[in-house]
Amino acid sequence: MSEPVSAPAMLRISALTKRYGKQAALQSLSIDLAPASFVALLGPNGAGKSTLFQVLTGLFAADEGEVEVAGYSLRHASSAALRHIGVVFQQISLDLDLSIRRNLRFQADLHGLPGALADERIAAGAARFGLSDQLGRKVRELSGGNRRKVELIRAQLHQPAVLLMDEATVGLDPKSRQDLLAALHSDVRERGVTVLWATHWVEEAADADRVLVLHKGRLLADGAPAEVTTALGGATLEAGFIARTS
Repeated sequence: MSEPVSAPAMLRISALTKRYGKQAALQSLSIDLAPASFVALLGPNGAGKSTLFQVLTGLFAADEGEVEVAGYSLRHASSAALRHIGVVFQQISLDLDLSIRRNLRFQADLHGLPGALADERIAAGAARFGLSDQLGRKVRELSGGNRRKVELIRAQLHQPAVLLMDEATVGLDPKSRQDLLAALHSDVRERGVTVLWATHWVEEAADADRVLVLHKGRLLADGAPAEVTTALGGATLEAGFIARTS
């Protein structure tokens, strides 16, 4: 009987190194992420999570190594690779003085979406997050949780295969954090999206399909939450994480 064929990696990171002067923020990092998976990238502040996201989104160039998104090289076919990525950074990046609708239409225009299709996806995203009656409001008037919801709608307008979420729950109340995580798990199940969720909050990794522990630019552990707990040697994932990264 033949062995099952595994799905190709949706995001492939190979021997990635990024330095700032003599300091290596990422050191020969290699990770393959499967389609339709929620992967938590767990690491303390300064572990290299944000640097990794800046490399994956083309903001920084790696010193060594390769990145492929949906089979496209970020180095040699950057436009094609980046078309398959949606991202929400830690800092809010919406125009506060524009309405929700205008922020979203601007993003849709950047991706070349026809007007009718853009309006359809904006309406669907707003309905999903309970923002249909607020599309005309300026972003400045929204709560932190609703701003994050707008950013998630924006990141998904072009229906990317990979969603990068960099400390996306910073400053959110517990209910907003819960809602955001639930929405992303739903996207994994229903649309087959690959989510890379960077956080230093261990509880946000508990329900992930896979946990990556990054420390000083290196991969310290990789596996299902229970496997990583065992690998870190703690009674709980949190205890092991704290002990190995303090």
